[in-house]
Amino acid sequence: MTIAADPAFAAERRRKPRRADPIQKVAIGIAALLAASALLAPLIAPYDPLAQSLLSRLRPPIGFERFAAGHFAGTDELGRDVLSRSLHGLRLTLALAFAGAVIGLLIGGALGLIAGLRRGWVEDTIMALVDMQIAIPFTLVALLVLSLMGSSLTVLVLVLGIAGWEQYARIVRAEARRLSVQPFLEAARTAGAGPVYTAVRHILPNLVSPLVVQFTLALSNIVILESTLSFLGLGVQPPQPSLGSMVGLGRDYMPTAPWIVLAPAALIVALTFSVQILGDWLRDRADVRLRDR
Repeated sequence: MTIAADPAFAAERRRKPRRADPIQKVAIGIAALLAASALLAPLIAPYDPLAQSLLSRLRPPIGFERFAAGHFAGTDELGRDVLSRSLHGLRLTLALAFAGAVIGLLIGGALGLIAGLRRGWVEDTIMALVDMQIAIPFTLVALLVLSLMGSSLTVLVLVLGIAGWEQYARIVRAEARRLSVQPFLEAARTAGAGPVYTAVRHILPNLVSPLVVQFTLALSNIVILESTLSFLGLGVQPPQPSLGSMVGLGRDYMPTAPWIVLAPAALIVALTFSVQILGDWLRDRADVRLRDR
């Protein structure tokens, strides 16, 4: 028997985590760079994102004839520095997306855990809510809620928080039902462990890996949703910059000053691309069935 055909050798290969390919490495680097830029935006932004200078309005980026000194990415219709606004917009967009993803994780995780450990009408009711969330286009629901309740940051965070909770609920319910029949849980119940102790001590630790992967994938979807709502004027309101609102406000100047839109749009594309690839990489590392393929 050769080494490659040895079952022990094959099992050892399956246990080894899959290494990131070049595209995944680039995406991870971009994600880390964007996260660092968002965190350090107040320190590295060259100008106040709200400071206006009408004498420097609609100046092109560096390399063009009418380039204004110090404004490397150009200025917008009010003379505000596009680079500074993009960095602060990235910071706000990421903060909103992260807060929304955490709320969705808490709601979906709690409901999924209840549905997985309980049977009967409780599980049926929760899964009916999950089916309703999947069936209705959530963007339309978000537009309706923001139109009726206003576009404050609190309402926006809550709307983003209930976007995608059903994915967490489905994952947690499936894993909880699978784990609930395992021998170690039967032994814990026989020893007198209550449902809360069983869920916290034995079930939740086994859900960390799939929830981290889902959290990463959901983050990029929430970034797109927030950018869409802000682009339509129902998200972050001026003069506070977010990536979506910057694209929305700059679309009227596309023929004459496209740099107003290109900088935040490029950040949205880079952010969603890198986070999606990062989520795929984490899924490959967490799922033993996908290793060494």
